[in-house]
Amino acid sequence: MTLLSDTRALGSNAAAAAAATGLAARVWEALRTVRDPELDSDVVSLDFVGSCSVSDGVAHVSLRLPTYFCAPNFAFLMVADAHDAVSAVDGVTRADVTLADHFASDAINAGVAARAGFVGSMAGTEVGEAVAELDDLRRTFTERALMAGTDLVVRPIMREGATPEQVAAMTLGDAPDSADLRRLRARRRELGIPADDGDPLVVDPSGATVGVDALPLHLRKARSYQVGVDANTSICRGQLAARYGV
Repeated sequence: MTLLSDTRALGSNAAAAAAATGLAARVWEALRTVRDPELDSDVVSLDFVGSCSVSDGVAHVSLRLPTYFCAPNFAFLMVADAHDAVSAVDGVTRADVTLADHFASDAINAGVAARAGFVGSMAGTEVGEAVAELDDLRRTFTERALMAGTDLVVRPIMREGATPEQVAAMTLGDAPDSADLRRLRARRRELGIPADDGDPLVVDPSGATVGVDALPLHLRKARSYQVGVDANTSICRGQLAARYGV
């Protein structure tokens, strides 16, 4: 057996990812596309990767979460998405992606490995029955991410003095380029909402343009979503640090 790389998270995923080379580095990059739906951040940035190694084309990834009782639906999405992302990496012949230290680990790990879906994974387990797949949940939290992202993009523009009338008339191409703007475009595309330079900057989760009269309330809602994301992220980071010493 030839060990291509073994990078375990020693203190932070960033350090482990930076130390990786070759195929293992590409696996880490694939994991950066996997998000915690509630926090709208990737599992690498959140230090949710407990270990990542590649041997003879087989990628072994272990995910970890802040608490033993994190919601199983979110946990399932992250494990399933990580399995799909790693499996798609050129050179990976098999993805072994598991969740550690979680009350639903056994059901989730077996279900993801069998490609059974959330309902099939939970059926007959001690975790409890699931009544539906998670597509609607994923969309709900992508819509919330769009709202939070709108706050991150628009609030700096208004701090610079833009009026509601000006903001309501702006397109995506009018906004200064930034990581937040690129992420907002990505969330819009995930929802099937146009995200080119000529498209309106501020839209609701259905894709409808938000006019000047509705803009103040819309932006207050957007701000409340981002405050929630910030608060939950801070709590999760603290819990993860206390649990794993990272």
